[in-house]
Amino acid sequence: VENNRENRRAYRHLLFNTKGLAEFISGVILFEETLFDKNADGSDLVQPLRDNGIILGIKVDQGTKVLPSTDDETYTQGLTDLDVRCKKYYKAGCRFAKWRAVLKISENCPSPLAIHETADTLAQYAAVCQANGLVPVVEPEILIDGAHSIAICQYWTEKVVSACYKALSDRHVLLEGTLLKPNMVTPGKQNKDAKSVSSNQIAAATVQALQRSVPPAVPGVTFLSGGQSEEEATQNLNAMNAQNLGARPWTLSFSYGRALQKTVLRVWGGKAENVAAAQQALIVRARANGQASKGQYKGDANTKSASESSYVQNYKY
Repeated sequence: VENNRENRRAYRHLLFNTKGLAEFISGVILFEETLFDKNADGSDLVQPLRDNGIILGIKVDQGTKVLPSTDDETYTQGLTDLDVRCKKYYKAGCRFAKWRAVLKISENCPSPLAIHETADTLAQYAAVCQANGLVPVVEPEILIDGAHSIAICQYWTEKVVSACYKALSDRHVLLEGTLLKPNMVTPGKQNKDAKSVSSNQIAAATVQALQRSVPPAVPGVTFLSGGQSEEEATQNLNAMNAQNLGARPWTLSFSYGRALQKTVLRVWGGKAENVAAAQQALIVRARANGQASKGQYKGDANTKSASESSYVQNYKY
């Protein structure tokens, strides 16, 4: 489907008007374009979300740029006018925001500089959001790119998340008014043994990393899917909630993009006659992840499309 304004509007209209969506989805992260977009009749594109009690969120970062004097590591832009934009978004009905920071694992990465930049920028963003009535979703994503083991991913996840909470504390951010959106702890996509690592192993490593780094004051962890297939993301979340992995003072749930919508977009294909089938595909995936958030998913939403990887190297949006 060509990525143009009309197709984006039609696709979002399809998503937002899916009957029964609010049973499984409590909030939606929007781009600014979407928040202020209108239907052909002049009504707000997001009005069906409001009508169904789905909370509006907004992506407030402005993308990444290369961090000088590093091995192509990045920092995230968007702090300069964030206060003004947060006021505008709150007035438009948003009640939470998200800011994505990106790190990678390699021989020299993540560097201390990149970790510090990530943590401090996320903390500044969170403080500005809270000052304007928005709940900040803190998203330090370690990319799945690389040949690293699951143990290496766990090590760096613990280091990065711990640094973020130190920075949040230093910036006087109220942890009870935040959410964490981290990567799951997985081996790198190019790791030769990656396919032999089970959902139970990923769940155990992920929960242990959180236990070592996330304060119990944080109410919820909403995982990103990070290039996993739809089914992998669901199965891994389910394993975290189904197993007895020790104390989990936070809700473990999902904040998926590709792992919730890949099949939907494929079924729709930009054709009006496919809208109903695409909406049904969305409900199937949303229900599966809702069940996984309770440890109750039985694998009945798995299809060929759902099992296909959503991986894109050095993913940006």
